[in-house]
Amino acid sequence: MREEREDTTEYLVVVNHEEQYSIWPVGRELPLGWNEAGFRGTKAACLQYIQEVWTDMRPLSLRRAMDGQG
Repeated sequence: MREEREDTTEYLVVVNHEEQYSIWPVGRELPLGWNEAGFRGTKAACLQYIQEVWTDMRPLSLRRAMDGQG
């Protein structure tokens, strides 16, 4: 039987210019266009945070265009 290893990686919640969220391992250089969103923790905690704050999945440019601001 294969033993499951617990993921002990610490992650950052990151956000891009379109206000889209993702997670990224702490200690790795962030990809271009992504910035820290101010939350870090386990994968599960980061995904829970994203679920709470990312309530509108549309990219910022689309939201602005649909609201007549684009």
